[in-house]
Parts: sequence; structure tokens; C-alpha cells
Amino acid sequence: MAFHEIKPIELNENTFKLFAKDWFLMTAEKEGKVNTMTVGWGGFGVLWKKNVVFVAVRPERYTYEFLEASDTFSLTVFDNSYRKQLGYCGVISGRDEDKIAKCGFTVVHDEETPYFEEARMSFTCRKLCTTPLRQEDFRGNDTFTGKWYGGKNSASGEGGGYHLIYIAEIEKILVKD
Repeated sequence: MAFHEIKPIELNENTFKLFAKDWFLMTAEKEGKVNTMTVGWGGFGVLWKKNVVFVAVRPERYTYEFLEASDTFSLTVFDNSYRKQLGYCGVISGRDEDKIAKCGFTVVHDEETPYFEEARMSFTCRKLCTTPLRQEDFRGNDTFTGKWYGGKNSASGEGGGYHLIYIAEIEKILVKD
């Protein structure tokens, strides 16, 4: 099956569901190597008169190195038959093994941006801004920050370092025919 391009205004998906229930694989390339991770924290909107997505990534993630080395990344959405692979990509580090190969995913490119042939939809995103979340920026809610930050990171997203927020322009949305 092939992909066709739609404009962001034509996207007919619940973007809250895409992040919270469907999840994305966030994928970038560095020195010819591709890495991916499952993301479920972020959102869509309009900023600086551009259609944007924002995504939260912890600096200790291996994918962080790839995001920092590249101007672009993809966010891919899969149908439910790939749920097990998405969960796997969220807990196994690409530092330890080739999780893309282990999941049976096929890397393809939209120009320089890698995405997966098995996806039902792919967003090609160009980084505009990266900003760190810092403890001092949170407004007096230590219970909240104590749950999500500090200590060892868990599979549920609790613990770990403060996220970086990547704000990126959506350059292209590819939808499987």
C-alpha cells in the first residue's frame, strides 16, 4: 500500500486520542542510523502561524541523541495490531538492541526523515524550538512533580529527568491508502 499526503487542516483524527490511546513512534536519524521510541505525551496546535506538534522527551533517552543530531523527525501512528511492538519500543532502548528490526518494521524516508512503512499515518516534523522543563518553572505543585520527576524512571512514565519539549512544524502528513 502507498501513502498519500494530506494537509494538516484535513486531518480528521482526535489528536488527544492519538497521543493518549494510540501512541506514536517518534523516529530520527543520526549518521545513517535510525532510532525510535514510543511517545504518548504531547499535542498539536498553531504557534507562530505554523501548524505544530509538541512532544516531551527525557534527555536520558537514546532517541534524544538522534533528535539533537537531526533537524527533522517523524511521528508515526499504527493500527491496533501493532500495540505489542509499540509497547516494546517504549521500554527497550535502541542502545541495547536493534528494536526496529526486532519489531519487523521497515524504515522508509520522506526525503531525509525516516518513518515506517507499516504505519497507517506519518507526520514529518521539522524542529523549531527545544525548551527544557525545569523544576522552578512548575507552579507550587510538588506532589505533581514528585510523581513524574526524580528517582528511577518507570515504564508508566513516572520518575526520571525533566523532559525537553520539542516544538516542531508539521511539514507533511502521509496517510496510508
